[in-house]
Amino acid sequence: MATKPLKRHESILTFSREHHFSLLFCWKIRQGIKKNVAGERIRQYVEYFWTHCLQSHFRQEEAVLFAPLSDKMVQRAILDHQYISKQIAALAGSSAKDLPKDLAILADSVDNHVRYEERELFPYLERKLSQEQLEAIGEQLTDEPLKDDYRDEFWNWPATL
Repeated sequence: MATKPLKRHESILTFSREHHFSLLFCWKIRQGIKKNVAGERIRQYVEYFWTHCLQSHFRQEEAVLFAPLSDKMVQRAILDHQYISKQIAALAGSSAKDLPKDLAILADSVDNHVRYEERELFPYLERKLSQEQLEAIGEQLTDEPLKDDYRDEFWNWPATL
């Protein structure tokens, strides 16, 4: 049985679109591990994605989307952000032997977090926040699309000609 795509309030669609990139990020990490790509190459991609995409996504969610509420559901998302941030920082100290395992744990953490937000938190926020609050959130968001243009496409390794 196919699942129906989730309908999202237009004011917060930007976050859902960015979540798509986050799920691709997880897939790329898993593909790299599956293809036995050197962990350091994958770690460098994680650093790139964190700096250019995920970090600003987390900041904007916390400052704009989560600001109107500070209940348990929002706090869980913020704690997830903190946990993922610490996992990424800790990768720098991972040994070559432990790096694939640590990367896989990170991919699972990001994947679980995105699915929590999409399936539970966002529908909850859409019910709890007023139309005016949702529109105000939408007005604060930039329409600049997320771009993951990392050059080392290790997830396609070995490259096909």
